[in-house]
Amino acid sequence: MSAYIARRILYALILIFFVSIISFVIIQSPPGDFASAYVAQMSQSLSEERKSEIMESLRERYGLGQPIYKQYFNWITGILTEADFGMSLNWSRPVKPLIMERIPLTLMIGMITLFSQYIIAIPIGIYSAVKQHTIGDYIFTFLAFIGRSIPNFLLALVVMVFLFTVFGFSIGGLFSPEFREAPWSFAKFVDMLRHLVVPVIVIGTARTAGTVRILRATMLDELGKDYMQTARAKGLPEWKLILKYPTRVAMNPIISSMGWQLPRIISGALIVSLVVNLPTTGPLLYQALLSQDMYLAGAILLILSIFTILGTIVSDVLLAISDPRITYEE
Repeated sequence: MSAYIARRILYALILIFFVSIISFVIIQSPPGDFASAYVAQMSQSLSEERKSEIMESLRERYGLGQPIYKQYFNWITGILTEADFGMSLNWSRPVKPLIMERIPLTLMIGMITLFSQYIIAIPIGIYSAVKQHTIGDYIFTFLAFIGRSIPNFLLALVVMVFLFTVFGFSIGGLFSPEFREAPWSFAKFVDMLRHLVVPVIVIGTARTAGTVRILRATMLDELGKDYMQTARAKGLPEWKLILKYPTRVAMNPIISSMGWQLPRIISGALIVSLVVNLPTTGPLLYQALLSQDMYLAGAILLILSIFTILGTIVSDVLLAISDPRITYEE
């Protein structure tokens, strides 16, 4: 097991290196740079000569005129040696504190959503497979299709309007107006949780519906196999039989995809965070891409990639532990 994990970590480090290169190149690929995007937003009353002077000053200040390989080398060297992700061109602040201000809330929403997704989806998926073609199965199948088809931003707007119209409760932002500047207290924490309920529901709806469909389909495939008849002939109780054999096998696709879920939830929360006005990394990445803030956008993409790669390693290890048919040899 230890040798298997060590190999996976080595491969992960190599993959992160190539991902960092690709991310940096993609961010640099649109025409122009931060200086040109910044000048384009400036007042039209400025002369073209003055705009050119500002553009050249910005390029010299941030080294935008250097070859792309040199910009990447300076950026990645700072990360490896000093954990310095560079300077945000748009915010005129170091990238690291900008991201660290938003990472805790982003991870909290992601982990709560992920936990809620599996707590809800796994029992429903098992029930729909075992009770195939019943009223309950039809209802859950219909709801799963609806959950997969409704866009997150539309669901967020509908829920916001419903809560405000029926209960008079506004979920915009992270806190109610009376708690925004107040010191931390239990009441402020509860208020924050109230504001997080809707984002968690909205972000997790499509993921939960997809997990239900995957688990149901895999369970149905396992329930029809011969070993189920053999196990029933041995006199095992039906509930114990279902949980011990087909459920264990049907969980393999769920376990193998766990590593992708958190980054997908974080990136999928982008539009929801914009609609609900949450201070997560999603809106920060959106603003960085619009302004071509390459160091900030590159740092966020790199962190999301690291989450994906590390999550995939954890998924592979859990899958190898849960399924004895999987070996550690390559």
